[in-house]
Amino acid sequence: MTTDSVLDPRDLRHAFGRFGTGVTVVTTRNDAGEAHGATVSAFTAVSLDPPLAQVTLMRDSKLAAYAAARPFAINVLSLSQQDTCLHFAGRPMRDGPAWGTSATGVPVLAGNAATLECRPWNVYDGGDHLIVVGEVLALDITPVPPLLFFGGKFHHLGGLVGGAPWDYCGDGHAAQLASFPALAPA
Repeated sequence: MTTDSVLDPRDLRHAFGRFGTGVTVVTTRNDAGEAHGATVSAFTAVSLDPPLAQVTLMRDSKLAAYAAARPFAINVLSLSQQDTCLHFAGRPMRDGPAWGTSATGVPVLAGNAATLECRPWNVYDGGDHLIVVGEVLALDITPVPPLLFFGGKFHHLGGLVGGAPWDYCGDGHAAQLASFPALAPA
């Protein structure tokens, strides 16, 4: 384990890569009104009320400049969209990606596992990145497997490992009421 005050960026990137993620492409419009996007693995759900999601974008990227001030879409890629992911990561597809239909007018991709159409809510300093939080205005969900990324490689969902999803947050209000019935409203 590294304990030095100066970390090797490659080691830090490798450590971050040990956290498996889905793969997204964030799309918006450029200054000329054309569709623009980039592959982004740093996506997080933020809030249900209000509906907020965040993406973390390289500070010096064109996408950061556009998405911080314009509506954008978070396209959660499906397993069949590996070529689309690579297209927006700098390896262009011969015929380009397939575009879908948007509820809000922001460019969206076709074939996604989910699509969240957002307007900028707030932007935060994230070092060499910008943390862009968007208010989700529209969404589309398709029951297809997502494209996953772990350890610098693409993956797919495997089998279940047991256990059951929880019905509520173990640290939330409902859990406290279940553990301490005396706190429940009379």
